Parts: sequence; C-alpha cells; structure tokens
Amino acid sequence: MPNKTIYVSDEDLPIFQRAQELAGGKLSTAISVALRRYVEMEEGRQEGYGEIIVQVGQGAGRKQRFSGVLLGEWGRTSRSGRVEMFRVYRSRKGKFVLHVDRSPDWVSGSESDDWVSTWRGYLGLGETRWGFVQGAATLDVFDTVEELRGKIPDEFYDLIADLAERPAVEDLDI
Repeated sequence: MPNKTIYVSDEDLPIFQRAQELAGGKLSTAISVALRRYVEMEEGRQEGYGEIIVQVGQGAGRKQRFSGVLLGEWGRTSRSGRVEMFRVYRSRKGKFVLHVDRSPDWVSGSESDDWVSTWRGYLGLGETRWGFVQGAATLDVFDTVEELRGKIPDEFYDLIADLAERPAVEDLDI
C-alpha cells in the first residue's frame, strides 16, 4: 500500500480525530469515503447535475439523496382537497426518478351538508367534525422514460418524454 502524508492544521485536528473515531479508528477509511463522495458530487456538478434530497414515507419519513437534474414538476388536487405533486428527475446515471408527494387527505363537515350549518359550525355555533389520513411520499426509479407512462398524468408524461430526448447539459462553443 502506498503511503500518503497529510498535514493537518491545529484548528482542523479535532475534525480529523472525530472522523477517525467514527471510522472505527481508521482515518484512511474516513478520508477515502469523504473523497469518494466529493469526487462523485463534484464530477456531477461539472456535468450539470445537483444534489437532490427528497423525503419519502409517511409523515416525517426519511430522506434520500441522489445526484440528478429536475426535468419537470406537475401538481393536482382532488375534490377533497388532497394535493399530489409529481417530480421527475434524470439521475446522473441516466435513469428517471419519480418522486410523488401526497398531502394529508382532510375531511371536514358539520351535522348537516348544507352550507349554513357548515358555517355555523366553523363559527362555533354548531357541531363540526374533521379528520385526516396521513400523507405519504414515494420515490421510484425507472430505466427508461417509457416506464413512466401510467405512473404520472398523461399530459405531464408528454412533456417529460419530450425533455428526455434532450441532453442534461448542452455545451456551447461560444
């Protein structure tokens, strides 16, 4: 194994020590992981891709990260007021990433269905009821743009299919 010497300033020493602790005592492991991530992200940035972080699951869920570029965004609401937001990205590896975020589904009303009773309830002059079903977000990865058909609204698919033919970044010789 070749040896490399790294000079660390006194002010940076605590971060190197903490990295070594987190890497199980092997500073070279921490440095290799950090450099690998840096090179991947920097090469992607130079190619026009950015770091994308999305939330998936229900409620707070968990976060997932990848390198990509946003191709488009499409939103719609249902009669109940539920919002669906579709985002399609092209990943650095050429795959198509679909992130769908669905808001909580709210239900509200009063003791009757007429608007006068509903407003009385909102003003505290009658009974009201409400509830919701927790929203959720999903992330799916597809090899081709054709695999998105049926997974997103048709009008949105037409826009994305047109964009998929274009390069992520067009280099201009100007």
